Amino acid sequence: MSAVDPNQKLVRMANQIAAFFRSYPQDEAVAGIHKHVVAFWTPRMRDQLAAYCEEADHGLDPLALTALHITPKARSPIPDAVTDPHEQGLGASDAG
Repeated sequence: MSAVDPNQKLVRMANQIAAFFRSYPQDEAVAGIHKHVVAFWTPRMRDQLAAYCEEADHGLDPLALTALHITPKARSPIPDAVTDPHEQGLGASDAG
């Protein structure tokens, strides 16, 4: 059983995010990818992917590559998440 290259795993994950945003206009797609990666990836993961993508044959989707290297001016098409259910008027936990 061969080990999975952690760089290729990051590329695969970033490409999956890019595939989700592919149907949006390019500026919104880049903003959405950037927002997702900043919100859910550690700085180490982002830095590791950026360093890996300096290689010629990295395989990263061009939208994800752009989102990795710039701070987009457009707004993400995905609204900000609200983590506190009280802020959405949902009351306490629905766990029982």
